[in-house]
Amino acid sequence: MAAVMVARQGRELQRYSASTGGRVVVGCVPYRVRADGEVVEVLVISSQKKGPAGGVLIPKGGWELDESMDEAARREAAEEAGVVGETGPALGRWCYRSRSYPDATYEGFVLPLRVTAELDRWPEMAARRREWVSAAEAIARCPHLWMREALQRFADTVPAEATHFASSAL
Repeated sequence: MAAVMVARQGRELQRYSASTGGRVVVGCVPYRVRADGEVVEVLVISSQKKGPAGGVLIPKGGWELDESMDEAARREAAEEAGVVGETGPALGRWCYRSRSYPDATYEGFVLPLRVTAELDRWPEMAARRREWVSAAEAIARCPHLWMREALQRFADTVPAEATHFASSAL
């Protein structure tokens, strides 16, 4: 019997930025190298609030006090996109304004996540769609500047390393 995963909720363990005062969030760019070894695809998700009409997003959420940045990125990937994998070094740090709370500036970190398995069931599967696309398509369809910048940084750095990793593993 498989264990049931439940998404974390609440703000009791939420980290807050010393520099901005807003929440600290961690996201990831889930990716896979296709069988041909040449094309890297990224996994994007629909907005929970706006559905497919809201463009596509990368999994992200609050970084909590009882977890490392890596653990937060992997948790968000499992909860929001239904994937598990291995993270790499952070692609960067971004500060952005919250659309829900216009006076709040969040601090966000994004890590690449090489997907090792897709789950059949995950906590937010009823609220989100997931889709494999090229990095260029993800950038074109994402409404958030900071996420587009993270996706571009991913596209500029990770695919060459991922392709090399895939061919050296043969």
